[in-house]
Amino acid sequence: MHLLIIDDNEELLYALQQLLRDAQYHVDVATTIVDGANSIDQKKYDLILLDWMLPDGTGIELLTRLRHEKIRTPVLLFSSKKEVEDKVEALDGGADDYLEKPFSNIELLARIRALLRRESSQKQTLMQLGSLTIDFSSRSVLINDKPAKLSAKEFELLELLILNVNTVLTRYQISEHLSRDFDHLSASNIVDAHIKNLRKKLNADELIQTVRGVGYMIAR
Repeated sequence: MHLLIIDDNEELLYALQQLLRDAQYHVDVATTIVDGANSIDQKKYDLILLDWMLPDGTGIELLTRLRHEKIRTPVLLFSSKKEVEDKVEALDGGADDYLEKPFSNIELLARIRALLRRESSQKQTLMQLGSLTIDFSSRSVLINDKPAKLSAKEFELLELLILNVNTVLTRYQISEHLSRDFDHLSASNIVDAHIKNLRKKLNADELIQTVRGVGYMIAR
């Protein structure tokens, strides 16, 4: 898989290159809209990682141009912008996903895998998992066609486990994903409490498996 990263933060750019190459992706980089557009003109990419703020404009401007030119390459837009309106603007502008900075490596890789699994012409928003129906676009869950009331954190946890199906996630990885407070991560029982609540609300003790001494996983 060939990925293009467009970002002008040298430290983040270097870290992302190392992370993605270690994950066996072929990675090209650009630091401006002009350089990014040139790379896209010269090569077909499977996914573009695009920063919102760039030296010569915004990622939204480049994204709008790509979609106007009928370039349907999946785009993951990331930004430090936190408002819901910003996410809506990104998705309305043609982004396939939006990731708020700071983000964890485990979440980034999960989002990339999810985007690469989708066909570029049709975004997958629904998933059936036993008696559960998960709608990622509306962030809702049905149990036997009846709505389940999950908190935002509980849905994020369920989404993380599903995007990493058949992969064991450690308590630290889950905590990193849920808290995004990288300076105060701890080995507390917060993750276990969230898992317990999620199992209870979904009636899914068997769905979410405990891997003793490691963490949790969903197996299919």
